[in-house]
Parts: sequence; C-alpha cells; structure tokens
Amino acid sequence: MIVVDTNLLVHLYVPGELTTQAEEVLRREPVWVSVPLWRSEFRNALSGFIRSGALTLAACKRIVQQAELWMLGREHLVTSERVLELAAVSGCTAYDCEFVALAEAASLRLVTSERQVLRAFPQNAVSPRDFVA
Repeated sequence: MIVVDTNLLVHLYVPGELTTQAEEVLRREPVWVSVPLWRSEFRNALSGFIRSGALTLAACKRIVQQAELWMLGREHLVTSERVLELAAVSGCTAYDCEFVALAEAASLRLVTSERQVLRAFPQNAVSPRDFVA
C-alpha cells in the first residue's frame, strides 16, 4: 500500500508522457490510498484539460467517474494540526502536506513528483521513477 498524490492519479487516468510510469507504479503496488483533497485537485486538473482543448467535457466526465470509483474507500482524513505543522517546518503547501501527513500517519511511502515535497520529506516521499527502480 502506498499514498499517492493527485499528480500520479492524473498521470494514470489521462494519457500522456508519464502514464507508463504511473502504470508501472500501479503494477508494483496496486493498493493506493490518498486524502479526499485528491478529488478537488483532480477535477481542477481535468478542467484545465478542457479549457486547453486537450480533452472534451465528456471524456473528463468518464475519467473522473472511473477515478472516483477506483478510489472509493481509499480516502483517509488527516488532522489539520499535523498538516499545518508539516507546512510550517517544510515550506510546502498545506495541500501537499495533506498527502505527507497521511503517509506519516499510516507509515507508508508517498509517491509524488513534487520536488519540494521530495526534498523536504525524504523519509516519507519517493518519486515514481525511484519507486519503480
């Protein structure tokens, strides 16, 4: 089991140059968990694809439905206090620290491409490339 951030979910569900890497992470570890925030960030990413013309509204609706169904029961809350503590010591956003807080609380690795998170939390975070290596 691993904690995943929204970017990895986007790469898994939206075909692109990092999709193969996300699929390899999934092959290596098929049980992914996250914080409920992933939903809002995922919808925001999809809306960007719609605005840019990269994806249609209909395609994005299908993608979000698939992702939400797959992540059902895999979302876990974290405490605001811990998120704020992590943000204060790291300089990372509170959004990113939600994923870190879950990894920490569950004693799991966070698979993320966020460079600042990887630098600030090397004990909890690993890049997808390093995870599959």
